[in-house]
Amino acid sequence: MEATRDAIEAAIDAAERMSGTEVRECWVGIGGTQINALNSRGVVAITGKKRETREIDDDDIQRVIDAAKAVVIPMDREILEVIPRSFSVDDQKDIRNPLDMIGVRLECEVHIITCSLTGLQNLLKCVNRAGFGLAGGFILQLLACGSSCLTEEEKEMGVVLIDLGGGTSDVLVYLDGVPYSTYTIPAGGSHLTSDLSIMKSIAHDAAEKIKTEAGCCWEPLLEDNYDIDIPGVGGRPPTSIPRSQVLGIIKPRMEEIFKKVKERYDDLNLPRPLGAGVVLTGGAAQLPGAAELAEEVFKMPVRLGSPLPSQHIAGLADDYRRPSYSTAIGLLIEGYRRSDLPPVNGKAEKQGKKKGGDLLKKLKVWFKEEFF
Repeated sequence: MEATRDAIEAAIDAAERMSGTEVRECWVGIGGTQINALNSRGVVAITGKKRETREIDDDDIQRVIDAAKAVVIPMDREILEVIPRSFSVDDQKDIRNPLDMIGVRLECEVHIITCSLTGLQNLLKCVNRAGFGLAGGFILQLLACGSSCLTEEEKEMGVVLIDLGGGTSDVLVYLDGVPYSTYTIPAGGSHLTSDLSIMKSIAHDAAEKIKTEAGCCWEPLLEDNYDIDIPGVGGRPPTSIPRSQVLGIIKPRMEEIFKKVKERYDDLNLPRPLGAGVVLTGGAAQLPGAAELAEEVFKMPVRLGSPLPSQHIAGLADDYRRPSYSTAIGLLIEGYRRSDLPPVNGKAEKQGKKKGGDLLKKLKVWFKEEFF
C-alpha cells in the first residue's frame, strides 16, 4: 500500500512539474486478474407518454441497459463497465442506436466487466492517501489501450488486443466495433525476467537489464550472436553467455503466453473470423520478435500497438509513441472523452456540469497549452 501511494505521488508530482498545472483529481486505470467479464441480454416493453407511437427514447434505452446488467454477481465483486453491444427492436436485429425508432419490444446485449471490490477499495485508498480524489471513476486499462492504439476500422473488422504487462497479459476482443470478450492470462514480462534470473542464477535487476537490452524471441532476428556479460552474485566472478541462450530461455515462456491466449480465444466460438488480426501492446511487446512469434502461434496478421494520433492529443513526442505507454496515453484520452461526453438525460447534464465543469476547463486549457 505504501509503495503504491509513493508511486502515485511521484508520478503526479512529475506531471505537475512538467505541465505547470496543479492536480487534485485523477482518472485511475485498473486491470489484471481481478477483472472478469460476461455477456448479458435485457428485454423491455416500449412505454412512455407517447404510448400510441411506441417511439424509443433515452429512458427506454437506459431501462433496457439496466435490465441487461441485472445479473447475479458475487458479493465481493462490483460492476466496472457496462458496454452495450447491440440492440434489437421487434424483429430488427444488430441496431447500434435505436433512439427515435418505433417498436413494441426492445432488447439489448451488453458486455459487463466486473472487478474485485477489495481491489477497487485498496486502489482508491492509495489514491486518497496520496492526497488526490477520483475525477470520475475507474477505467478498465484495456479500454484505455484500445482508445490509444486501435483504429475504428480494426474494431469494426474484429481484433484481438493483447496488453503484455509485467505480471499479467490482458486480452480484449473487439467485434463489430464493440468489446466482445475480456480475459486475463496470469503471466507477463516479469515472468521472462524471473526465468532468466533462475536459470542463470543472477539478480532480478540484472536479468531485467539483460532482457531489455539483449532479449529476443525469434531466431531469424538473431543475426549477431554476441556474448553477454553476466554479473556474479555473492562475490563470484562475472561470466558471459551467447545471446542465443537468452533467446532459448525467453522464447518458450513468450510462446506459452500466446498459446494460452489462443486457447481462450478459440473457446469463444466467434460468429465470424477477426479481419484485423492481433495487436500487441504493453512493455513486453517491445521485445524483438514478439510480433513474429505471435503471428506463428495465432496464424493471423500481428502488429505492434503504439499510441496513434488522435483528435484529443496532438504533438505527442516520439519517445511516448511506444507500446509501453499505450495505457497511460489511453487513460488521458478516455478521461478527456468521458469528461466531455453528452449526458443520457437532462438530469445527468445538470449534475455533470456542476461536478466536472471546473475540471473540464482545466483539462482543456492544459491540453491546448501542451499539445496544440
